[in-house]
Amino acid sequence: MNPIKFSIVITTKNRLDELKITLKKIDYLFKKNDVEVLLYDDGSNDGTSDYIKENYPGILLFRNEKAKGLIYNRNRLNKMAKGDYLISLDDDLHFLVQNPLEIIENYFEQNSRCGVVSFRIFWSKQEPESHFTNDQPEIVKSFAGGAHGFRKTAWDAIPDYPDWYEFYGEETFAAMNLFKRDWEVHYLPEILVNHRVELKKRAIANNDFGLRFRRAIRADWFNMLLLYPLSKIPRILLYSIWMQYKTKIFKGDFRVIKPLFLAKLDLITHFRKIVKYRNPLPLEVYQKYTKLKEAKIYWKPEN
Repeated sequence: MNPIKFSIVITTKNRLDELKITLKKIDYLFKKNDVEVLLYDDGSNDGTSDYIKENYPGILLFRNEKAKGLIYNRNRLNKMAKGDYLISLDDDLHFLVQNPLEIIENYFEQNSRCGVVSFRIFWSKQEPESHFTNDQPEIVKSFAGGAHGFRKTAWDAIPDYPDWYEFYGEETFAAMNLFKRDWEVHYLPEILVNHRVELKKRAIANNDFGLRFRRAIRADWFNMLLLYPLSKIPRILLYSIWMQYKTKIFKGDFRVIKPLFLAKLDLITHFRKIVKYRNPLPLEVYQKYTKLKEAKIYWKPEN
């Protein structure tokens, strides 16, 4: 019997203040004998590794002297993890239920084809006043990268996340590969987490609209070219590009021109990788996948 049942995996870079909050919020989980915590410090220069060594010696700490990116680190953590279940958390996110691991384990045991459970996510610096929801578990297309539980056998059955995505899109890549192998992604609203982010304020403060738009749109194209049946790609790709012009550029949102152009260049830059790793879903499997409900990434309390 595997003595480690749960592996909590966290990646971080230069966000020590947020990481401290997360670890304090979930440290009651560290005391369980069947839990290991793996943390990847992606080249931080804010003292993250020293803080972990001094205050959380039980955490399995890994560090890149030079940053290699979120997806690279998640791949390594998931490979090294020994637990039956991989619990992936962003460094600015914590559980709002007291027995999350038991809920996750029970759900996986009751749903043998479920490879991933995606959590209900409340995005705000403040915790919600109410935790109540009418949401029910359901099969969905994808999941949130920083708030999910992965069955280790399902992770081992699919290719690693493409680390050249950098961020965005790797969840859908995994979900489509899971579906191809008869695994399912389930939305599990019983698990509520607080992602301590104000989306509008973050976009303004970081001035990162262009970067995020570029990586989000190109990730959609990468997944399309890698996993869609060939007959579906031309129309969907052209439609995707046209809609950016129709809904944004033609309506005066010129911010997207540069990142849209750069995203097109990314397709050319990574063309060889796309050809090398292309492994599309069979047409009938793809058609079934498209009928699934969209991933639920944002949750608001019900009135």
